[in-house]
Amino acid sequence: MKKLYISSLVLFVVVFLPHQSFSQNPQDLIAGFIRSLIEMDSPENSGKVNDQELFSSVVIKRFYSDRFFSPTWSNGVVLPEIAYEMRYEIQQIKFDGLNPTDYHLNAINSLFEKYERSKDSNNDFQLADFAALDILLTDAYIIISSHLYLGKVNPDNLKSEWNIQRSAPELMIDRRLVEAIANQNIRKSFEELYPSFTIYKRMRDGLRFMYEHHDRFDKKYIGKWKKLKIDKSLKLGDSHNQMDEIRSRLQFWNFVAQYFPAEEKVYDSLLEQGIKLLQKRHGLEMDGVIGQGTIHALNQSPEDLIATAKVNMERLRWLPANIKDQELILVNTANYQLDFILKRDTILSSKVIVGKSYHSTPQFSAEMSYLVFSPTWTVPNSITRNEIIPSIRRNPNYLASKNMNVITNSGAVVDPSTIDWQKVNARNFPYMIRQEPGEQNSLGLVKFMFPNKYSVYIHDTPSRSLFAREDRALSHGCIRIQKPTELAKLLLAHDKQWTDEKIRESMGLKRERVVNLDRKIPVVIFYLTYWTDTTGQEFFRQDIYNRDNEILKVLTEGPREKSRV
Repeated sequence: MKKLYISSLVLFVVVFLPHQSFSQNPQDLIAGFIRSLIEMDSPENSGKVNDQELFSSVVIKRFYSDRFFSPTWSNGVVLPEIAYEMRYEIQQIKFDGLNPTDYHLNAINSLFEKYERSKDSNNDFQLADFAALDILLTDAYIIISSHLYLGKVNPDNLKSEWNIQRSAPELMIDRRLVEAIANQNIRKSFEELYPSFTIYKRMRDGLRFMYEHHDRFDKKYIGKWKKLKIDKSLKLGDSHNQMDEIRSRLQFWNFVAQYFPAEEKVYDSLLEQGIKLLQKRHGLEMDGVIGQGTIHALNQSPEDLIATAKVNMERLRWLPANIKDQELILVNTANYQLDFILKRDTILSSKVIVGKSYHSTPQFSAEMSYLVFSPTWTVPNSITRNEIIPSIRRNPNYLASKNMNVITNSGAVVDPSTIDWQKVNARNFPYMIRQEPGEQNSLGLVKFMFPNKYSVYIHDTPSRSLFAREDRALSHGCIRIQKPTELAKLLLAHDKQWTDEKIRESMGLKRERVVNLDRKIPVVIFYLTYWTDTTGQEFFRQDIYNRDNEILKVLTEGPREKSRV
């Protein structure tokens, strides 16, 4: 550290002394130190200040050059309130799901402590210390601003594909910092970079509460929150050796008030009410039955839920800022739900069925442009090969029972009896299988089209009973909707000729009917395992596609490369 200061001072003297015109004003002297630290590229420095690598390169140099390297956060004599506010905001960044130590917090705290000690001792806070602290606070402001607006994780580098594009204009963070200092309000400056969805601030408050729970957890449960296990589902009146621990965890989450049960091992009615609240938070059927899903929810510690919250706040930072103002179809695959949003109001919510884990529904955005009533279904080759042909071999009447035809690539119908199904090569099958319109059609009575490279779309389904299941990751990737008629009505509401009767008739035709929409509606299919509602209540969902850990790992790691700013 001494070498750094000495080399900085030497450069300062070399640069400024020959002119014999510099002022003894502390701010001018600090400017010399700042300039030497920002511009020096010697092996001794290597772009570090107080052993801290600067993650901003272009913006920080432009910022200080524009102000002739004068200090931002002090006058060289005292540290003003704005410097303390900046340090406080770095500490508070954990409520945005980010890691305060990524932003030089330890080095900044050390300098602040040295400054505080200098008030009561002869250990003066040197001008070089003011310069180092100034640069670190500025670099922290720049990188925090970038992470709040763009996210710390680059979704393009993830294994799970993210294809929801956003336009990200240059932030001009240096100008934003000038305004923040002039207005003496760092908090407002950061809040302006939050995702434009009101849900983000509520999620931030929810994460803050989770940290409060974590503090209580450390005092009471550290090392004692062991994984609960059950062999069979537990219902009201059942007995189990872990019932007292279940009760204790529900009391920890304030789902059950403190009480003294007559029999500690018995599942009583008070406990059942707490289980239902837990089930609601985790998207489970609120039946009061303690099954494997409820046990999984009970096993989630505050640390686990904090990690989930961090990941999802990061995901929200990747979404386009302008979608909130539009007519929008939003599908959260982790929650098995579709929302139709108009002018920020949800006018339709519907359960959906999404892809199985090995046919996971991708994350992407597209524009819905048309819908198809009474659709046919051309069976994908993989399903024909793995499911249809084996079924025909077992049951020669399978195609007729499913209202399916064999067709050529040109659309001509082929008599299936002319095909030797026992000898046909499933991998080189020369035909296609098409299911005709009707009640049995796998696409149901209507499909909603938003062309995309994944060939994913939203459609009706004849398997209505599946919507009663908690786990609805059941499809080959497309999205089955519980309320197809209601969605069709909303999409066609602009055209008065599309009455309810006409829609019903169109859903019962023998041939497809394609209807182009009079506008293109954005569709965003994404994955959110944590959010809060308008009352501030937190909700968590299982990570059905195992996508959270990859993001959490990058969030937890310190920055490894220069910032994008």
